Amino acid sequence: MNKHQKHAKLVRPILGKFHRSELAILGTTCSNIRDLSNHVIQELYAKYQIAYVDADHKAPQVDEDSALTKGATMEFTDKITYRSLNCKQTLNQFQFHSTFNNHDLVLVNGNHFTAESQIVVIDSVKPLDQKLEKLTNIQLILLADEIDTIPRYITQHLPIGSAVPVLKLGDILSIAKFIDKYLTLRLPQLNGLVLAGGQSQRMQTDKGSLEYFGKSQRLHVHQLLRGYCKDVYISYANAQAVNQDEQLPVVLDTFTGLGPFGGILSAFQTNPNTAWFTLACDLPYLSAETLAFLVEHRNPSKLATCFMDNENRFPEPLITVWEPKAYPVMLQFLSQGYSCPRKVLINSDVELLQAPVVKDLQNVNYPEEQQAAMAHLHKSIS
Repeated sequence: MNKHQKHAKLVRPILGKFHRSELAILGTTCSNIRDLSNHVIQELYAKYQIAYVDADHKAPQVDEDSALTKGATMEFTDKITYRSLNCKQTLNQFQFHSTFNNHDLVLVNGNHFTAESQIVVIDSVKPLDQKLEKLTNIQLILLADEIDTIPRYITQHLPIGSAVPVLKLGDILSIAKFIDKYLTLRLPQLNGLVLAGGQSQRMQTDKGSLEYFGKSQRLHVHQLLRGYCKDVYISYANAQAVNQDEQLPVVLDTFTGLGPFGGILSAFQTNPNTAWFTLACDLPYLSAETLAFLVEHRNPSKLATCFMDNENRFPEPLITVWEPKAYPVMLQFLSQGYSCPRKVLINSDVELLQAPVVKDLQNVNYPEEQQAAMAHLHKSIS
């Protein structure tokens, strides 16, 4: 008898307590941890969005004129140069993931909180021999000024054969360089998604099956994306729409009736840990050079990297690299009744590019536009 499956089997994003990239710093005083974090942030803020998590057990009481003292559970204040959000309720792990989603790294005071990975400071004022259970995935060891050797209880705690780098606590530039490399190595891989379209009412036929280059546009776009992506899939609305003869890997819509928005969400549902390079199949003018330009200027620190459309009015959502952090944001838009990927880009922190050749972004929706595209491409080849 098959065991009853109570919940749907979903692929979960790989996350820690706060974020997919989090480092707890422990082994020294709280003031040293804050100073180190501030110095590292100062070195890296131009490239990465970094958050810091700490606790202040000596914090003063809430101001008497605060709404929190009158019974409010949350108070938002726009302080012009930054925003302050104070709340009474305790945040759980799921709320932390949402709160820190848009960041690239969360640095954590390990004296108060745990994190998936750790930076260990060897400092005589805070020995770690009684806190080894917190050291689950040491990435870096820092030696305080007066320390020259790593305690034996630390070396014995490390996995056999591991080679954890060791730096001096005061060597901020080297520490920042290490964290930069750490984040670079954790850069999400890029998968491709061909938005195959469907029975277009305007074109009066399946745009993905049109042939501009002696093969279907689905196959042509799939081959284009293979030059930049690890794996490339064709996005179909349902199993009945799949072209079996092409024998290409597919992602079927599990978010149905939402058009391209549903296709992108369905791809993230199959793999929420990768970035998705989405490309519509109704762009016959699109060149490999323009795709290379987009990938070269990809900014993983942003929600997505995209072009302005060919009229230079709005972001173009169907030639876009969507980072993993886009998945929960798109779900939030959907929960508020919006299923337009362009609206997500307009209202999010994205890397917005100007296409090297604007005509590359021109899509083809009508039979007369198809004929014009065929004539243009034939002339170019000739």
